Amino acid sequence: MAAITFEHISKRFGSVNANSDVSFSVNKGEILALLGENGSGKTTLMNMLSGIYYPDEGRILVDDKPVSIRGPREAYALGIGMVHQHFKLVDVFTAAENLVVGLEPDKKLDRKEIAADIKEICDKYKFDVNPDKKVYDMSVSEKQTLEIVKVLYRGANILILDEPTAVLTPQETERLFNVLRNMKQDGKTVIIITHKLHEVLSISDRVAILRKGEYIETVETAEATEEKLTELMVGKKVDLEIERPEIEDKKLRLEVRNLSCINNEGIKILKDISFDLYGGEILGIAGISGNGQKELLEAIAGLNLIEEGGSVKYHQPDTEDPVELKGMTPRRIRDLGVQLSFVPEDRLGMGLVGSMGMTENMMLKDYNSGRGIFTSKKAPKELAEKIMEELEVVTPGVTTPVRRLSGGNVQKVLVGREIAASPTVLMTAYAVRGLDINTSYTIYHLLNEQKKKGVAVIYVGEDLDVLLALCDRILVLCGGQANGILDGRTADKQEVGRRMSVIVGKEGEGHE
Repeated sequence: MAAITFEHISKRFGSVNANSDVSFSVNKGEILALLGENGSGKTTLMNMLSGIYYPDEGRILVDDKPVSIRGPREAYALGIGMVHQHFKLVDVFTAAENLVVGLEPDKKLDRKEIAADIKEICDKYKFDVNPDKKVYDMSVSEKQTLEIVKVLYRGANILILDEPTAVLTPQETERLFNVLRNMKQDGKTVIIITHKLHEVLSISDRVAILRKGEYIETVETAEATEEKLTELMVGKKVDLEIERPEIEDKKLRLEVRNLSCINNEGIKILKDISFDLYGGEILGIAGISGNGQKELLEAIAGLNLIEEGGSVKYHQPDTEDPVELKGMTPRRIRDLGVQLSFVPEDRLGMGLVGSMGMTENMMLKDYNSGRGIFTSKKAPKELAEKIMEELEVVTPGVTTPVRRLSGGNVQKVLVGREIAASPTVLMTAYAVRGLDINTSYTIYHLLNEQKKKGVAVIYVGEDLDVLLALCDRILVLCGGQANGILDGRTADKQEVGRRMSVIVGKEGEGHE
């Protein structure tokens, strides 16, 4: 019997068709993976099921009965709850307070009763939640667990999880999957939005595929392969092999020693980091979200203040004496001839100007080299057009403000511009976040092309499988500390995941 049925669902935002005539069913007591490229309409469709959006056309059936879901409260009343990729928790509240916030405002808060309800849910599905713990003291995994407990507490029998493993270690992912299997055995229906194909094959019973807002097909997971699912998503065969050429000409480019940084709140976010970076290699940075990956790159790029005792030395090509980058502004670093490209995590906040088109954003790198108040747009326009063509950037034109582009297309513009600057050191933070599989593999190819040219590449990524396939070495961060540098060709995924969450001592013992 179907728990959910979509019949001819369409949703438009202005001239953009987010979903077009989508029809398929989700069975009771199954785990269904919802798969599709960036912008295929997965989250929009689930937002309609959870009451955030309302369909322009079509209808939704719950237990074979047509329903009108005009808000999250109505969704909860029908037993539908969604755990969003960005958690919707109040940091200063405890777990128990987050469970009841917004429910029955006139009812007195009975902490013992809530704690008992939490214990019952946790015992049933093997969760671990401390009802008195503040959200700001929780790990990412604990916050996600609380979000799932919250929707169960509110009576959900149908759970929607949007990219639930994006920031989890392999061990945390497996614990989550065990919980989902327990929920399935209890008769719950689970829908997972994800892009990790190996996880789709591991956890789901069936896979529904969307492409460009349209429903393509639902396949039995037992009969699926990564290659088949990718072809259904993209509409053509995609080579899923990531090249990793051998390092041919290893030359030292960066010496990072005893690097420590304090963030804006006065908290030490990086503690005594040391490593070397060589031209012709890709160094991966692995770590749970918020463990200092972004701050490390920003410190090297001159965007974060490095504490006393730390050092970042840059070895220029064809020179013997290294240059100390610590204390320099990004502009001064460039004025000294240091070719350092940086693809930041915050695309529009740090990387691009949203109100400018592609051409103007290409000009930003070389604005100060213009003569007087007049700067030629010919070369930047040609570069913008080249990036638009080679990376298949979807935009009305190179003059369209980049803030009007989708997140994936903004990313393509930024990565293309930084690579085109011909750097000797290229640092990327989440270079493929928000990109579809086809474009992600294009970016991996571009990074390998830079590696072959002798560029020293730092790659911060969320997908451990990609890190292990792409990178020559992997620096693992845990709590802002370096927790080992592993050989990418021989490293074990479980070991990388363990080091992301537990500090490994000299004897191989660990502590959190």
